[in-house]
Amino acid sequence: MIDAVSIVAQNAVPETLALAKPQAATTDFGGWLSSQIDTLNQQLVAADTDVRRLALGEAGNLHEVMMRLETAKLSLELAVQVRNRLLEGYQDILRMQI
Repeated sequence: MIDAVSIVAQNAVPETLALAKPQAATTDFGGWLSSQIDTLNQQLVAADTDVRRLALGEAGNLHEVMMRLETAKLSLELAVQVRNRLLEGYQDILRMQI
């Protein structure tokens, strides 16, 4: 029985073995957070630009403008919720008695 298990383990695909091992973080949390905020800002600026183009009559497709606006809105709502959760956690830590 154990021989059958070892045969299966020997035939394992190397890619699955690589996925099973935890990988070291390549960036720190601050760098990741900064890049996510930059991405959010780019989405908001792109949505604002599309709205301006739509108001000037330069935008060709209203559907694309609305999709970009909705994507930017959802991204902003997610960022606000993450901020709120982080602040709640920080406040909980401050309230802890030592």
